[in-house]
Amino acid sequence: MCGIAGTYRWPDGKVVTDRLTDTLAHRGPDGAGRYSHPVGDGEVHLGHRRLAIIDLSKTGAQPMVSGGLALTYNGELYNAPELRGELAAAGVRFRGTSDTEVLLEAWRRWGTDCLPRLRGMFAFGIFDERTGELVLARDQLGIKPLFLLRRGAGLVFASELKALAAATGGSLQVDHAALVASLLYYWVPDSRCAFREAEKLPPGSWLRCRPDGRVERGRFWHLRDVAAEGRDRARAGELPDVAAIVEESTRRHLRSDVPVATFLSGGLDSSYLTALAARDQPGISAYTIGFRAEDARFEAMPDDLRYARRVAARFGVDLHEIEIAPNVLDLLPQMTYHLDEPIGDPAAINTFLICSAAREAGVKVMLSGMGADELFAGYRKHLANLLALRYQRVPRPLRRGLSRAVDRLPVATSRRGYRSVRFAKRFLSFADLPEETAFRRSYTMYDQDELLALVDPDLAQAVEDVLTEHADTYQDNDLDDFVNRMCLGDARMFLPGLNLTYTDRSSMAASTEVRVPYVDVEVVKAAFAVPGDRKIVGRQGKAVLKEAATSILPREIVYRPKGLFSAPLRAWMSRDLAPLVREVVHDGVLVRSGFLRRDALARLVAEDAAGQRDFSKHLWHVLTLEYWYRGATSGSGRSARLTA
Repeated sequence: MCGIAGTYRWPDGKVVTDRLTDTLAHRGPDGAGRYSHPVGDGEVHLGHRRLAIIDLSKTGAQPMVSGGLALTYNGELYNAPELRGELAAAGVRFRGTSDTEVLLEAWRRWGTDCLPRLRGMFAFGIFDERTGELVLARDQLGIKPLFLLRRGAGLVFASELKALAAATGGSLQVDHAALVASLLYYWVPDSRCAFREAEKLPPGSWLRCRPDGRVERGRFWHLRDVAAEGRDRARAGELPDVAAIVEESTRRHLRSDVPVATFLSGGLDSSYLTALAARDQPGISAYTIGFRAEDARFEAMPDDLRYARRVAARFGVDLHEIEIAPNVLDLLPQMTYHLDEPIGDPAAINTFLICSAAREAGVKVMLSGMGADELFAGYRKHLANLLALRYQRVPRPLRRGLSRAVDRLPVATSRRGYRSVRFAKRFLSFADLPEETAFRRSYTMYDQDELLALVDPDLAQAVEDVLTEHADTYQDNDLDDFVNRMCLGDARMFLPGLNLTYTDRSSMAASTEVRVPYVDVEVVKAAFAVPGDRKIVGRQGKAVLKEAATSILPREIVYRPKGLFSAPLRAWMSRDLAPLVREVVHDGVLVRSGFLRRDALARLVAEDAAGQRDFSKHLWHVLTLEYWYRGATSGSGRSARLTA
């Protein structure tokens, strides 16, 4: 895991690449490297910041230059031993044991044809001195980030957007349509970028720059095709052995020359990975998060901590517990800076604190259960959308009466919150809608009218475009399985846009690598070969994964109610953050600029304070957007501090 950057035929390329690389120092405190070479009428410059995980010696340093190829690479290849063996059998002689050298030699032998053979997480730039071509590539599922910006025949790229913003002297302009998308989702989709000009290289794709100014793009992997192949396997009765595939993926993800630990929330996904890891590495460390008792009670949060303790005790895991208290909110401007784009998921703070504690204890690598919910239908929204189909068969007068009754119920009083009421109101907000619209409303923040009322009227077309993009992405498949259509939508949008993004930025802010064994190409292939009626059985989501986990975990862990890797937002909003919310609503930059409407925001605050609606997540995202926007428009590249 590292930070990569570079320029290709860019004015002052060396100075810009140095600035890019320095901005990424947190991603790689173990070393830094530069490479330069003439190309056409300009130069190419590659930069690298190293977090040493595999082959800690100088033979793993980057940019790696050998036989006319220069590589700057961020990631891990979990099938590097097999690729190394194949290349060695063909006569390749390796100097060290790094997977960087394996990638370089694989490229030399196969070029872009090596990309679908790579099993891991990666983003890299590779320059060929003979042809003068620079190729950028990103892994199949978008685990690792890669931002780029093109001007004329020139190109600049980096692991993080803030590096591009710093290297261009604060000249990048905010893309307000991307901010509209962030309001809808509480994150910016992977297909969009918060700054104009800049873009994200799509997952499973590559881009080639030629000395004559031509640019070529290609795709080597597409989730839509993988899902279709899985459907065909399921129809043929070729059901995968999920337990064996997850075990094998976890074992590969443990490969490291430095200590590895796990996230352990006490839920199924992290408990399963931790149990498998402990079997392979007895005494492995794990990290978990807890909250103040009064906050958890107000939020009506399940007691995940006791389950994490049970798993740790059963498998001999060294468990470290971290409590989030209100003073963690001092991290908000810091987290906004590190997240690159406005992301309103407080789980980013949890990840940062866990990774910071692990790093202080000498741990550089963590395993996360990220991805299992998206691929195996584990979120409440998946079951809720299935239940909505049944609900639509209830006579309309009864539905109207139920909706009116639930609408009158409070989601919270001054002393406690009512989780079941929040869920009921959320369910009824989409239960009557068509499939794609219902799925979108089940996890996004606003319906179309609410979003139009919140933003500048001039952004009405942007609202329409964002909603159309969701519909186009969701419907871009020929699956006949509703559950797998939802899983495919999540794997293409929710996973790379939110969960993998905040995991990467939050962990790398603490100079820590997070690996995601469920987001592995073989696990993904298996997941889409499982029919939807094996993923959701009765009211049990992730049924096939739960069945696999029973081989090692006790049933009380496997079949416990779903936990939350989140934060007690209602408690924070009603107490610690209330003055800050008022300031942003009445005198924030977003309101003064006209991007957000003060009256609409004030209504959100009033209804939330009255306990009639739960807008805590909406308001939290407004705070993160405000911090991000101040930093983005100040020209400094770093978020300004708001006063409470």
